[in-house]
Amino acid sequence: MDSSNTQPTPKQKLTPSAIARYLDQYVIGQDAAKKILSVAVYSHYRKLGKPRSNAVEAAKSNILLIGPTGTGKTLLCETLSRILQVPFVTANATSLAQSKYVNEEIEALLLRLLEKAGGDRVSAQHGIVFIDEVDKLKSTEGEQSGASGERVQHALLKIMEGTPVRLGGTQTLDTTNILFICAGAFVGLENIALSTHSFGFISLDGGGGNDNQIILDRLNSRVKPTDLFTYGLIPEFAGRLPIVASLQNLPKELLVKIMVEPRNSIYNQFRERLKDEGVELEIEHAAFQQIAELAPEYKVGARSLRGIFEEIFTPVLFQIPDCPEVRKVIIKSLFEEPSLITAG
Repeated sequence: MDSSNTQPTPKQKLTPSAIARYLDQYVIGQDAAKKILSVAVYSHYRKLGKPRSNAVEAAKSNILLIGPTGTGKTLLCETLSRILQVPFVTANATSLAQSKYVNEEIEALLLRLLEKAGGDRVSAQHGIVFIDEVDKLKSTEGEQSGASGERVQHALLKIMEGTPVRLGGTQTLDTTNILFICAGAFVGLENIALSTHSFGFISLDGGGGNDNQIILDRLNSRVKPTDLFTYGLIPEFAGRLPIVASLQNLPKELLVKIMVEPRNSIYNQFRERLKDEGVELEIEHAAFQQIAELAPEYKVGARSLRGIFEEIFTPVLFQIPDCPEVRKVIIKSLFEEPSLITAG
């Protein structure tokens, strides 16, 4: 097996570039977000591996991922947990906001993390907690959902910063070294950013010319904490998420690559499904392009791809088990019936 396509062993140095290369095997595109995540998790776990001293102690930097649905936020975090070999759990902020007993829900989340660690408390205390849809927690004046969302933000503050949490009345889990990654679509945040980003007036000495403008453009492209305040996150909550990575909508050419290139691509998954029936699967490039054209209509990014594939293959998978003579399935277009090639 090609060693470049395998997960680094504990003996290998897990540098930010090595983490990014591993992410590239499973997540197509989003290079800027991968770089930010790779540096963040490298720094976090490197700090945990160093012995405590009287030197300056680095504070924990939790992460906020901003991007439309289906752009790879959850997949990035799941993949990170695999390369880091740490327990990983997910939660939905909307569900937390709908619960009458938020603290109990948070305790249940941490208990799941402990279970994922096989009951190993030390391992769980070095795990990753992913909380999706935190943009739904925004404060909205006059709306009960806004008050509920703000209540959840306050409930998450302590565990994100680090505190011992009693689980089930018998066990205690310290969240100080747990990495929290929050995510959300934050629809409308870009409009807030356009009205608040104004670094252009800063005078930069040194005659950098174009280099100075590049620096200003980078500053202006970043989400500022005040943008998150305006959106509806309370300052204390946004302050627990100092690292922000933005993910972009996936263009059609990347959707085609997503279907084909990752190690666990949806094409490879369906090839395996048919291989179990003794059948080879071939999809021509034109069909992939048609799927990529159709996917944006579902408004859920790359998540729509599986639904389209299931729709295409349901008639084939229904028929194939009763047709042992079929050896190959060829799909040339979404607008043509699949070709079933028989033996001989």
